[in-house]
Amino acid sequence: MSVRYSRYLSGLIFISDLIMLNIALYLSLIIFSDSQYNTNTRDYFLLVNLVWIGVSAVSKNYQVVRPLVLKDNINRFLITLFNHLLVVFGAIYFLKIGDISRTSNIAAYGLFFVFILISRSGLFLFLDYIRKKGYNHRQIIIIGDENIAARLVTSFSHHPEYGYDLADFISEDQIQNMPEEKLIENLLSKKPDEVFICYKQLDTELLKRLICVGDENFIKIKVVSDLILSNNYAQLVNYHNVPVLHITSHPEISLKIRLLKRSFDVGFSAVVMLFGAPFFALLLLITKLTSKGPVFYKQERIGRNNKPFYIYKFRSMYIDAEQAGPQLSKDNDPRITKWGRVIRKTRLDELPQFWNVLRGDMSVVGPRPERQHFIEKIVQRTPDYKKLLRVKPGLTSIGQVHYGYAESVDQMCDRMRFDLVYLQNMSLNSDLNIILRTVKVMVQGKGK
Repeated sequence: MSVRYSRYLSGLIFISDLIMLNIALYLSLIIFSDSQYNTNTRDYFLLVNLVWIGVSAVSKNYQVVRPLVLKDNINRFLITLFNHLLVVFGAIYFLKIGDISRTSNIAAYGLFFVFILISRSGLFLFLDYIRKKGYNHRQIIIIGDENIAARLVTSFSHHPEYGYDLADFISEDQIQNMPEEKLIENLLSKKPDEVFICYKQLDTELLKRLICVGDENFIKIKVVSDLILSNNYAQLVNYHNVPVLHITSHPEISLKIRLLKRSFDVGFSAVVMLFGAPFFALLLLITKLTSKGPVFYKQERIGRNNKPFYIYKFRSMYIDAEQAGPQLSKDNDPRITKWGRVIRKTRLDELPQFWNVLRGDMSVVGPRPERQHFIEKIVQRTPDYKKLLRVKPGLTSIGQVHYGYAESVDQMCDRMRFDLVYLQNMSLNSDLNIILRTVKVMVQGKGK
């Protein structure tokens, strides 16, 4: 009989996460802290470890489920890390644990995240590889409607990394002509890991019996409906004992993601504005000396839920640049000052918008906010733009990284498509990726 080593995987991940956390703590102490290992440090390390064990055990971020989706796993880890930070910092405050270097602390969590990102990526690549080679597979049985079952089998065949082997298929006709005890006997004889029930009309009593049998024999029971969602999104809502699918044309953003994103926005913006204050002052001085007019430029934009707000920038154009009405900038635009070309190329003109982020008008990452004049023109051509108004606009975006400043409404519509993709895959992980790519654009001076 073959041994299923995969059952030990969650435990190994839990232990390896704890080891990487301690490696990150010790490395940051050695590299970034002048203090030696002492009683306070020992208490802090013990606190960090105990809290991580507790928070991780509750969130179960160490579990790897099928299908493998690295983004979802990293998101679960980030939420766990955020909760861990809240508990640790709260405990430090109430227990009055002193002599903890802030630089060392930030470095430790940064290293821990990098270690996890590398280890999870390597693990998922390894699991993908061995499953495509036919290892680490799960035996499944599909019962019910033939058409739904055919769709499911086709999906599994297109994704061998799911690691499913079809042990048997039992059709609706066979179920109707088979005593219930015989059906269960047939299922158990195949020793499946999972049973997929494909239904149009489901026998409630039979489902209850199958769930009980699954629980007793450690078999996962999964129900597949005949609903084809295409590009829509579904969320299961339970009204007492009545499951209801809430279907929309856009993904719902969970409260946890919104809280995590807002916490990141406030923390990141505060750090940038605090440590970047001398640089901000230098940009302010140069802007003032290179052309007449105010240092800052404000303009009304449309934010989340069509709420107008004023966006702030370092002024990059001569004063009264829009006397003829709203206009988009273009290459070699005579309205842009010489210094303005530099800060637009490096995106430095956008830095004052960290104040907008702190105020709550914007997020660090999100679709770029537009003026009402141009929104009306975009919506006439692409009504899907309205979906972007469901979230806070951002200081940077995937559309901005790929496309830069748009010179026409057509280009704004093209850029919008990138932001719609972001909306479907919003996560802290993707935000960090976009921020890194934005920094690359700034350093290379490739801002359009």
